[in-house]
Amino acid sequence: MNSPQPTRDTFRQAAPVTAAGSPGSHTEAYLLLVFTMVCWGGNAVAGRLAVGQISPMVITCLRWGIVAIFLAGATRGRLVAAWPVMRHHWRRVLVMAVCGFSIFNALFYVAAHHTTAVNIAILQGSIPIFVVVGALLLHRTRIGVLQALGIVATLIGVAVVATGGHLATLAAFRLNLGDSLMLLACFLYACYTLALRNRPDVPSVIFFAMMAIIAFLTSLPLLAYEMVTGSVEWPTPEGWGILVFIALFPSFLAQLAFMRGVELIGPGRAGLFANLVPIFGAFLAVVILDEAFALFHLIALVLVVAGILVAETAGRLRAHAPPG
Repeated sequence: MNSPQPTRDTFRQAAPVTAAGSPGSHTEAYLLLVFTMVCWGGNAVAGRLAVGQISPMVITCLRWGIVAIFLAGATRGRLVAAWPVMRHHWRRVLVMAVCGFSIFNALFYVAAHHTTAVNIAILQGSIPIFVVVGALLLHRTRIGVLQALGIVATLIGVAVVATGGHLATLAAFRLNLGDSLMLLACFLYACYTLALRNRPDVPSVIFFAMMAIIAFLTSLPLLAYEMVTGSVEWPTPEGWGILVFIALFPSFLAQLAFMRGVELIGPGRAGLFANLVPIFGAFLAVVILDEAFALFHLIALVLVVAGILVAETAGRLRAHAPPG
């Protein structure tokens, strides 16, 4: 007779519990998601700094290798104990790791070599759209008028910062190879975000450890391809610094924060925060890359934050509304 499957509670250590839907849980989710988007905005800057210092597949492979080694060592006993649950959902975990971690990152860094920063910024705004539509199709999560208006406002903000305040340039927007790769990457990450809702019933750090291990293993063929084609660039001293930042913040801390944010407010509402990535990316570029700060950055920030507040308020009202 099979023994009972361990659940998340089997491994969870005692900790103060915040009631779902409480003001405290919302505040925690907002802080975690904003932190996540700051890290991912920093990743965009790091990606630009990495050109000529380290090649895309080396970044993708080594970033997850570093995270996997650290997490495997830190959670070894708990990871082994959780294996029966993970094995039961191995197909879902494999697809999530490949889509949300290894392939998304590979496409992101390759796309930067084939398209402009304007196009990449605009296309990143497609992530919350994919998530909201996916939540509607998969989970019957309805889109209200206020939520739709919030989404539109955030997308306008993204378009403002992506076009440097000249929205007329959108008329000349065309998909090229890099645009197509970035759009595919955004779609895959939206799928990963939606799948987080029904991930295996283990603690976030254990789940993340397994995802990082799989992402590292599945990125090895990508690195091998880069080596065979002669396009590999091993890290320079500056490249190692960039890699350490990417591994620690966008790859490790931000992923844990994002998973927790999805747990607290759901994928549809959490995915909307992705529109902050190009905003934070622009601000960090001002500080790190010494790029100019213009009025359109402020206008875009106001639009994006206002859109998130409107859509999030609508989501909270719908979540607490009586059925029928």
